[in-house]
Amino acid sequence: MNFCSHCGARVELRVPPGDHLPRYVCTACGTVHYQNPKLVVGCVPEYEGRILMCRRAIEPRRGFWTIPAGFMENGETLQQAAARESKEEALADVEIGSLLSIVHVLHAHQVHVFFRARLLSPGFAPGPESLEVELVEPSAIPWDDIAFPSTEFALRRYLEDRAAGRELHHFAEFDRRRLV
Repeated sequence: MNFCSHCGARVELRVPPGDHLPRYVCTACGTVHYQNPKLVVGCVPEYEGRILMCRRAIEPRRGFWTIPAGFMENGETLQQAAARESKEEALADVEIGSLLSIVHVLHAHQVHVFFRARLLSPGFAPGPESLEVELVEPSAIPWDDIAFPSTEFALRRYLEDRAAGRELHHFAEFDRRRLV
């Protein structure tokens, strides 16, 4: 960030009075510009025991498999965002169920929220962000080609819960900064 969105003056990165973290502060009007994590919301749509999966047509991770998910928009609930992403990526209508997982992706400043979902009909097709969309048997999930660790985490917890006949809430954090 270089300029204030309120007055257009330059901003500087410093710790404002009464705060403990560096923030972008306008040098003219004093506006503090907070940068907060973004929400990514998705679901694990199931139909007759199979999972709806999408092969990504966009970066990052083009060509890798995922479940319908994307950035939440202003003015929508988490559940609405998950259903919208299913429609956008797979042209699929889903019924959003219970919360499955929350994954803190610290290095990307994101929080990924996944729900269980029921695919309402076998009618689906690739949306603009998907190369292909398939209903996949759990035994055929392409684990080596999953796009993101949070997706793998959600899928594995979903299948574990399904096998155990339970619906738990799962939490995790990933931070690639710790690997460096």
